[in-house]
Amino acid sequence: MSILFPENIIKGSLSISTEECDYVKAKLQRIKIKQEDMIQVSFFTKQQVYHQNIKLEEVSSFLNQQLNVNFKSLELFTEDFIYYYKITSKGKLLTNRKKQQNEFLVLEHNKNKQYLLTEGMIIPPMIDLGVMTPDGKVVKDKWDKFKQINRFLELIEDSIQHEKELKIIDFGCGKSYLTFILYYYLTYVKKIHCQIIGLDLKEDVIDHCNEIALKYQYKHLTFLKGDISKFHEMDHIDMVITLHACDTATDYAIYHAIQMKSRYIFSVPCCQKEINQQLKINKFHIIAKHGILKERFSSILTDALRSSILQYCGYKTQVVEFVDFDATPKNVLIRATYDNLKPSLTIKNELDELIQYFEVNQTLYHLIFNQK
Repeated sequence: MSILFPENIIKGSLSISTEECDYVKAKLQRIKIKQEDMIQVSFFTKQQVYHQNIKLEEVSSFLNQQLNVNFKSLELFTEDFIYYYKITSKGKLLTNRKKQQNEFLVLEHNKNKQYLLTEGMIIPPMIDLGVMTPDGKVVKDKWDKFKQINRFLELIEDSIQHEKELKIIDFGCGKSYLTFILYYYLTYVKKIHCQIIGLDLKEDVIDHCNEIALKYQYKHLTFLKGDISKFHEMDHIDMVITLHACDTATDYAIYHAIQMKSRYIFSVPCCQKEINQQLKINKFHIIAKHGILKERFSSILTDALRSSILQYCGYKTQVVEFVDFDATPKNVLIRATYDNLKPSLTIKNELDELIQYFEVNQTLYHLIFNQK
């Protein structure tokens, strides 16, 4: 049985897999590769996704084979119509066509931006978090969180595009939903051999996270109880993550990353009280008389010191906007890549001047320059 399919397919989906098929479902999406239009097919198992790019002239043959062998149901979208195909238990083909609604099409195009994790993937931690339904659809009121998670992954993806193996420590991991999602992305999407260790003070949280890792069968994701400030450094750590580690815990995490010469550091600071509590009002009375401005100024000063210290220690450093998952004002991420840069006397002088002018002590500065 050969079926004639429409041209100008925008997207589609294959479902109701046969007993012979290894996949749960497949998604189709029109993309451009080197200016050539193609259809990208994402095949989904229960835990993994595999991609295949099909030339437009080969799409009809591909879909006929899939409907005859692997799947019983097909849905295709063009600009004007939605087409439905179904193979019954008796082998009969049923077809239908509906007029496309322009509003719906625009909404779907917005949803189908090229996110690293796409709608339709079966991602256990995203489902348990309530961002996705069990069949891989993004929950209607969770699109902001879905985009925020992808934003975090994009920031990491930009740095590690050619990596084949990574050993990662997540300091102050907490409930770790981002850690689980990162493990899924690196292991099942990027196909990187990845080991992640999460560290947190709360024993009940650590036990719970280890139980979840066991449930997901994430064999190389483990969680340990420990104090970041007393952490014993490990060898061959490729990446350090610290998301919302409170106040000076962020400084200890960055310090350990520097000592281990971690190639990548991703830090989202939180609760930056240290400098805020030391600032003398007479230094900047106009700002200090407003509590919220004093707090924000203290955070800016703290992160300026941290990023410059990282530069001094051999890292290329960026401070980028990062949307916090709880929609709080804490939306700065420090991203650093080790480049073996030589210590700069200019940077050290600038750091000293800032510390002396504001008459403050700062933990990372102390750990790097005063503990030698």
